[in-house]
Amino acid sequence: MVALHSARFAFAPLALTFAVALAGCPAPEAKKDETKPAEGAANTDADAFYAFGASLARYASGVKVNDSDIEAIQQGLADALQGKPLKHDPREMGPALQKLITERRNAAAAEEKEAAVGFLAEAAAEPGAQKTGSGLVIKTITEGTGASPKPTDRVKVHYRGTLRNGTEFDSSISRGEPATFPLNRVVSCWTEGVGLMKVGGKAKLTCPSELAYGERGVPGRIPAGAPLVFEVELLEILPEEAAATPPAAKHPTAKPADKPAAAPKAEKPAAAAPKADAPAKTQ
Repeated sequence: MVALHSARFAFAPLALTFAVALAGCPAPEAKKDETKPAEGAANTDADAFYAFGASLARYASGVKVNDSDIEAIQQGLADALQGKPLKHDPREMGPALQKLITERRNAAAAEEKEAAVGFLAEAAAEPGAQKTGSGLVIKTITEGTGASPKPTDRVKVHYRGTLRNGTEFDSSISRGEPATFPLNRVVSCWTEGVGLMKVGGKAKLTCPSELAYGERGVPGRIPAGAPLVFEVELLEILPEEAAATPPAAKHPTAKPADKPAAAPKAEKPAAAAPKADAPAKTQ
């Protein structure tokens, strides 16, 4: 699942430095006898450069911008790419840009958290929903008949994660493979919520950001301060992996006064890696 794993405030040094580096490269001279590109090639180039622009935007994820901000970004990128004199030196503007990005991120997070209050209240008011002391809202969709997992158990689940606007950001169902992971190594919303379920059951978990990815979010996927909704189906509680049994120690017959040698301790096996991405636990 989301790994969550952020690249914080990297937009300024990466995007602008890249643009300046390109600006220093001499532009190739146009050839008068150039042949026209094959039909469809222009669209392919345009699609590639569009993807390039979109990739740069990931480094400013969570930063609220308006139309005039976008115009300024486009102008600065165009001037740098075309080798025109720059109105402002990106290196000199670095501290101011860093400060601006931080302020915009914080403002976006505050706005998201404010909207989350009403969203969580609506979720708690749904018929059959229960709100726990931590703020988690759980609503049973299908009642399970098996056991409930402990925090130390490994579980197999199918799930779908969405933002409050319904945008899907992760899904084992879309990947076509259940996720398997230790329940105490995921976000606390999952540790608590799945622990309240029974095998064979399905539930809707509405998680405040404090129980999910908090103020950091996941750049490009989950806004800072965002509440999350998971539909989870608990398929199985996986059995513990048996520790390797060491071979019996061979030693000569001990005399009555001899102290028997201590049997070697079995090494604890390394935890199995999850088969699919899991909702990573925040630090």
